[in-house]
Amino acid sequence: MPGCFKKTLFALASLISFASFILIVVAMGTPRWMTGKILCKTGADLVNATDPELVKFIGEIYYGLFRGGKIRQCGLGGRRSKFTIFPHMVKKLNTGLHVMIIMFLCVAIFFSLVSFGFCILNAIKVPYRAIKGPAGVCLWNFLAGGFIALAVTSFMAAVKLHHLTERIANFRENVFQFVILEERFEDCFWLCVASATTHAVNLLLIAISWINFPKIKTKPEEANVTAEDIMY
Repeated sequence: MPGCFKKTLFALASLISFASFILIVVAMGTPRWMTGKILCKTGADLVNATDPELVKFIGEIYYGLFRGGKIRQCGLGGRRSKFTIFPHMVKKLNTGLHVMIIMFLCVAIFFSLVSFGFCILNAIKVPYRAIKGPAGVCLWNFLAGGFIALAVTSFMAAVKLHHLTERIANFRENVFQFVILEERFEDCFWLCVASATTHAVNLLLIAISWINFPKIKTKPEEANVTAEDIMY
């Protein structure tokens, strides 16, 4: 049986792994990875809009991995619309990269759950196989954190290098052309970053569990034998 200190560490690590699983699931299901401001360039050019008038042509956009929405401002008031990435819009995006982001996160979810199970196993007993012990827990946390980092990096590449926001903003826009004025990574994106951080914390906890702290030995009390004790 593991000691009380190691039980506490692995129990805490299991909670952190489960928290990582929750963070990824919430991030994937929420359409707030990216928000931005979009300028209706066609409308602004038609009326030769100057700086004070450009406000009437600046709308907003937000999106996640599966859906999003935007407010089009083309001089006649805001028009709200919602869209889904699958199945139609993904054909206009970098399909391979977008699917890879989702796959990376799904694999990270799997390894987070595996880490959760192995942490509970190590909190209950000492496994007889090394892969089921702290070494295995380190491996699963490293893989989970690594795949989350790959997903986050790939999403940033899609936004900055492949102009993801601009492609989404101009999807099925036959008349108007939109230009991106501002982009911001939102809460769901940072939830994935936090999830990767939790696995780094788990690696630190497992490293601490390998430390063998010296046991405090109490000096046995010396028996005081008197002459009266000998008589009895």
